[in-house]
Amino acid sequence: MKIESYVNGVWTPGQGEGVEVRNAISGDPIGTVDSSGIDFAGVLRHGREAGGKALRALTIHERANRLKALAKHLLEKKEKFYQISAMTGATRGDSWVDIEGGIGTVFAYSGIARRELPNESFCVEGEVERLSAQGTFVGRHILVPKEGVSVHINAFNLPCWGMLEKIAPSLIAGMPVVVKPATVSAYLTEAMVREIIDSAILPEGSVQLICGSVGDLFEYLTEQDAVTFTGSASTGRMLKSHPKILQNSIPFNMEADSLNCSILGAEVTPDMAEFDLFIKGVAQEMTVKAGQKCTAIRRAIVPRNQIDAVAAALKARLDKAVMGDPAVKGVRMGSLVGKDQCADVWESVEKLARSCDIIHGGSREFDVVGADPQKGAFFPATLLYCDHPLVSEAPHSVEAFGPVSTLMPYDNTEEAIELAKLGRGSLVGSLVTADDEEAARIVLGTAAYHGRILVLNNDCAAESTGHGSPLAPLVHGGPGRAGGGEELGGSRAIKHYMQRTAIQGSPTTLTAITHQYTVGSRPIIEPVHPFRKYFEDLQIGETLITHRRTVTEADIVNFGCISGDHFYAHFDDIAAKDSLFGKRVAHGYFVISAAAGMFVDPAPGPVLANYGLENLRFIEPVGIGDTIRVRLTAKQKIHKEKRPDEDKATGIVVWDVEVSNQNDDPVAVYNILTLVERREG
Repeated sequence: MKIESYVNGVWTPGQGEGVEVRNAISGDPIGTVDSSGIDFAGVLRHGREAGGKALRALTIHERANRLKALAKHLLEKKEKFYQISAMTGATRGDSWVDIEGGIGTVFAYSGIARRELPNESFCVEGEVERLSAQGTFVGRHILVPKEGVSVHINAFNLPCWGMLEKIAPSLIAGMPVVVKPATVSAYLTEAMVREIIDSAILPEGSVQLICGSVGDLFEYLTEQDAVTFTGSASTGRMLKSHPKILQNSIPFNMEADSLNCSILGAEVTPDMAEFDLFIKGVAQEMTVKAGQKCTAIRRAIVPRNQIDAVAAALKARLDKAVMGDPAVKGVRMGSLVGKDQCADVWESVEKLARSCDIIHGGSREFDVVGADPQKGAFFPATLLYCDHPLVSEAPHSVEAFGPVSTLMPYDNTEEAIELAKLGRGSLVGSLVTADDEEAARIVLGTAAYHGRILVLNNDCAAESTGHGSPLAPLVHGGPGRAGGGEELGGSRAIKHYMQRTAIQGSPTTLTAITHQYTVGSRPIIEPVHPFRKYFEDLQIGETLITHRRTVTEADIVNFGCISGDHFYAHFDDIAAKDSLFGKRVAHGYFVISAAAGMFVDPAPGPVLANYGLENLRFIEPVGIGDTIRVRLTAKQKIHKEKRPDEDKATGIVVWDVEVSNQNDDPVAVYNILTLVERREG
């Protein structure tokens, strides 16, 4: 059977013999992987001309909604993926991380985009920068989709999650993708991409798949493209230095396998909950996916006086991790992905054993349940001990990408920090301690060498996602050996695939470009109150200037009685004169309450509800006898998709509010959000 690629709108098996891939448990052939004969220039052209144009025609929310629909579709097909995933040597739990973890990340990105980004085809970032004395020349940043293709070269260990966590932000940004999975597990990626294509949820050309070599694809990359890579540091460096990458300054994000560590706090003893949490965490990271995770714990850093206790507890726990065919009841650890990977891990363990002692596993004679150890790609959980880790180089440079970890002792906090830093850059580190002061010292001492740090204690353990779980809202990546890249991290990941551009001009021009009101723009004054208008009828920049109101002592007294706020600056004339205000002043919240009374149209209409208040600042005090008025301007319109349970179609309108005094000095500025009815159903 040929594992096929999906390129230029068709499935193709390749024209050569290809590379044979086998079932990691039984050793039986699955198929061959081959990309020969593919028109790689055409792949990029199809992505740019078909997928890119179609995606850029959609708004960010429309792209996000399609991703949500796709995630629902993939979730319905999950059992099919679980069956195929078992051939990679994964247990059901291992596959859950890859399959449902990946689909969950797509759901997460759909939500992040719809919550944090506008319902436009582009983004506006940051506040307006005033560039001139009179405010007639201003600047702001926008982000637009790159007009190329993002090429994602993924590792073998997570053939679903590795793809999905990259393509979700790419597609939401408006950039089509070319996915290149690792050959040895490409058959699982292919199965998921078939469902993506068959669903027809995404525009044609949005997703293409290359199973096999990328051939001369890099020769056709342009300055509008982007490349991400997950895998070995040596392969990543080779690709990153490709002439086209350098010549065209193409963004290249690399995530390389790193020697992640977990540190046991100095005061943690075997009778404490934190001790058990440490043991569980290290053992789990050794056995989940048979240790084939870029975030797995390779170095366990332990107080010297606890080494024996930790070693004994780890051995006992690892003994319970029955290895074999995941289909057999009681098996908790499957195999590596293939025989070649076994050979690589044995070679790395032999290198480590030259300066470390093997204290558990490490033998080529081991038991396997329900399978033949000679045919499958099995590797025993192996624990090593390095007695002098500050002077031994191998544990900090040699990674055995399997169920292998090295114990190393420290004598004080400074040594623990130094050992963590000897990894020269990690995706993740963890610290298990009940001492928050120790946590602060170690985190601040090691953060420059880590992309993420988990601080674990009994308070957060029940809800912690653990050492090895990258999460959509938090960055995934790390410095140095870890590749120097950054993925995930909420909306940051979406913006990686967009071009940030500074725009300069008049406030009115920037309002027209950004679809957001810029202070200083020419006001649009209409005879109809803006609260009487449906969402579609409102114009950005439409402005209401209210009548005036003079603040009285009765206003302050009455508001204080209603709110219960009797702060001295509002009620004590003598104390107020000695305060920074120099006089009695109105409550800030009275000012914005009075402002609402001045700009709200009270009759029923298209404005359904106040949706929130943001960015409130009190600028000048308002005293007894001061006169205020309000300038209300439609700042931004956000189209909302109508849910089945909603009676009316709505949108959110963001209003710029400025309350000024009799001298036209601003006293309060803020944004309010209103839910406004749309005419369309």
